[in-house]
Formats: sequence, C-alpha cells, structure tokens
Amino acid sequence: MEFGWINLFGAVIVILMLIPNIVYAVKNKSEQNLCTNRFMNVIEQLGRYACIVLMWFPLLVWRFGFESKLDMILYLAGNGIFLAVYWIVFARYLKEKNAKRALILAILPSCIFLMSGLLLRHWLLAGFAVLFAVGHIYVTEKNAQAL
Repeated sequence: MEFGWINLFGAVIVILMLIPNIVYAVKNKSEQNLCTNRFMNVIEQLGRYACIVLMWFPLLVWRFGFESKLDMILYLAGNGIFLAVYWIVFARYLKEKNAKRALILAILPSCIFLMSGLLLRHWLLAGFAVLFAVGHIYVTEKNAQAL
C-alpha cells in the first residue's frame, strides 16, 4: 500500500494522541515546565513538532508506503495497541498523577513515532522520533520529580 502526498492514517494517529493532551492542557492551565535545561527543552519541542508533521507528510521520502502487507498490519495493529494503552494510562494519570505514569506517557508517543518511521521507511521521521524520545523522556523525568 502506498500513500499519496498525505498519510491519513498518520494524521488520525496524531489527532488521537493530541486529544488527551489538549484535555490535560485545558484542565491544568497553570502547570509549569520545571525542566531548566534549555537544550533538552528545545530538543523535545523540535522532535515533537517534526514528528507530528512527518507522521502525515512524506518530506524527503520518494515512496511513501509499506514494503509488505505485514508492515501495514504491524503499523495499524502496533499503533492501535500503543494508542489504546496511551489513552488508558492517560485516563489513570488524570485521576492520579505519578512519576511512573508520566514516564509511560513519554515513552508511548516516542514508540509510535519510531515504529511508524521504521515501518514506513521514513528515515527522517525515525530520526526525529529518537530526538523526541531523548528530549521528551528527559523533560518528563525532570517534571515528574515534583510529583
């Protein structure tokens, strides 16, 4: 299966990841980022926004699609499982914040972005997923110390 210039599956995945984050931001307007490492904050944000765009937009990819049906099944099933777990952990985190749940919520989107990049052979997405993972996990760990 090949995509045109837009991956609608990727766009839906991003939207489904953003919904709980928007709910959280609305409920916790006064929450501050406690991470004082500017470099890691920049790495996190650069990785985040690059991954969000590259999930649906095939920048620098000549053939945007899957090598096999198995890759497509792994992409859909893997992202479905990661998203379901993400939503379950997020619901629990909203009820009771703790460092373990915060860390899981940092790792799962990184896994979604990395797996998507690898299965789509979208190496720019995979690279930014690693960058995002490093920054997001670091920043989350620093913020979780206050929980």
